[in-house]
Amino acid sequence: MFDVHFDTTAGSFTVRIDPEWAPQGAARLRELVEQKVLDGCRFFRVVPDFIVQFGINGDPQVAAQWRNAAIPDDPVTQSNRRGTLTFATAGPNTRTSQLFINYGDNTFLDRQGFAPIGEVVEGMEVVDAIHAGYGEKPDQTRIQREGNAYLEAEFPKLDYIRTARISE
Repeated sequence: MFDVHFDTTAGSFTVRIDPEWAPQGAARLRELVEQKVLDGCRFFRVVPDFIVQFGINGDPQVAAQWRNAAIPDDPVTQSNRRGTLTFATAGPNTRTSQLFINYGDNTFLDRQGFAPIGEVVEGMEVVDAIHAGYGEKPDQTRIQREGNAYLEAEFPKLDYIRTARISE
């Protein structure tokens, strides 16, 4: 197990990652954090009572390096309950760098193959406070292509990750 401490514009929170839950996903998150891919990432999809999503790097060149770097699916061993961290997918074996934290008990995601890799152990009130005013309006294709320049111009109130760091 290891913890990832997120320092964000909304405050700080910590997620405990359990590689036994989803070994491929846990290893990918470690890689993303160690390479500082999540630093500067906006929380671009915030749907109250559902999820908050992040993980597209604000530099289009960095985002492009991860866009097709898919890892295999892990079996779902835990439920997508409130506070769990899970990789987003676009279908089987498509997890790359995008993740979400469940705001609610989204157990229907379990049977769709979404395997939680950990859970918020400190600061869930911060996660709850992430700016939700834009909902699902930011265009993921434009984020990939234009990065944070697009988000800062069109969605200036988005909260973001200042740093994500591992603590063992």
